[in-house]
Amino acid sequence: MSDTTSVLFAPARASASGRRDRHAVSAVPAPLLPVSLRTLVRQKPRRAQLQNVVAASPLRPFVLADDRLEHWSTPHGERYRHRISSVLPSSASSKIFHLIIKGLEPGMRQNYGARLLRFTQFCDLMALPEDLRVPAPEPIVAAFVAHYTGTVRHDTIIGWLSGLAAWHAMNGARWDSDKVLSYVKKGARKIELPPLPKRPPVTLEHMHALFSGLRLTDTFDTAIFAVTCSGFWGCWRLGELTIPSRGALDPRLHVLRSAEIGIRTLLSGTRYAVFHIPWTKSTKGSGAKIILTRNPDPTDPVKTVLNHRQINHSLPPGAPLFAFETAGAGGWAPITCDWLLDRCNEVWVATNLKPLMGHCFRIGGTTELLLRGMHPDIVATQGGWKSKAFLEYWWKIEQILPLFISDSFGQSRVQLLSNTMDDYRRRNGL
Repeated sequence: MSDTTSVLFAPARASASGRRDRHAVSAVPAPLLPVSLRTLVRQKPRRAQLQNVVAASPLRPFVLADDRLEHWSTPHGERYRHRISSVLPSSASSKIFHLIIKGLEPGMRQNYGARLLRFTQFCDLMALPEDLRVPAPEPIVAAFVAHYTGTVRHDTIIGWLSGLAAWHAMNGARWDSDKVLSYVKKGARKIELPPLPKRPPVTLEHMHALFSGLRLTDTFDTAIFAVTCSGFWGCWRLGELTIPSRGALDPRLHVLRSAEIGIRTLLSGTRYAVFHIPWTKSTKGSGAKIILTRNPDPTDPVKTVLNHRQINHSLPPGAPLFAFETAGAGGWAPITCDWLLDRCNEVWVATNLKPLMGHCFRIGGTTELLLRGMHPDIVATQGGWKSKAFLEYWWKIEQILPLFISDSFGQSRVQLLSNTMDDYRRRNGL
């Protein structure tokens, strides 16, 4: 079967006995499109949940969150575009707004669309006319902040405001943010919700539980173990190694099976694997080089990646690097973040460990390497951080260290790590 005619199947389905069968074929398989056409397929918006409903308006059609910036409009924005089109040809003016949209990463477009939804809901609640929504006078924006203060986190509100400011810019409207809004934001910070409890990181105990609980001859579990070991020891975000959903594969953002994985050995005998991913949160389209160093632990990332490639040897070149084979000739499915976390938490709960979130792998791997005495400069390079960003990340880690420390690391080791990080900050002038 060719790459363009492979079939994408569901990863799991309960059998009559209740046993999870990861090789069961989906009743309605979806054909895998060629890479060149795959990004043209659009998801259909689902029925809006009650908390996401807005008043019906021809200015705001029912579309996905990441399409709102492009398809929603305002009277002010329409007048703005009309003024531009009276000077420039329609092809030239359309290209301006097309490039503005394309300049935003898909995740940012989705975030801005979600933030725009919240402001629209507030305006509907207050029965505000369209001309007071864009441009929004400062008192209305301040009232928007005050309305949600105490119900959502302060940084969430600040994120909503950044999306609203971008929406004003796209509509050629002045963003009115002066002293009133500044004071309201300060007040909101002082009475915000109490901080959320720190998420415990993935520890070596969690990783060993995966080693013991996953079936490493099963195509699905093998792929899960490979990506988790890569994320943990490589200190990378799982979202940079997996895809968000079955229909979201994009070769510009996601590493494919065809990517070359170099296995190299230093003169010292140290073995490591290296491959390139096309996109990261910090480098965007420049991507990054992933370096995984072999270690004697059962979760050795080099060994797990090689085992994954051997077990899932029939994956087509156009599949994601971390995909798995399913039943039927040429059948495969990608590892998505949701499927990965569901399977990991299934194993952890069965071994009396608490369920965790995806970002916990990056925090856990970084902390493990630092506690083992690896120099901060090396860890920062490993995880693709700049010095300031890594120091900010360290402050987050420092707060969850008590959740991480086991009997194998005494208080003296923690103090030594703290001193090392203080020296790192001084050397980098931070």
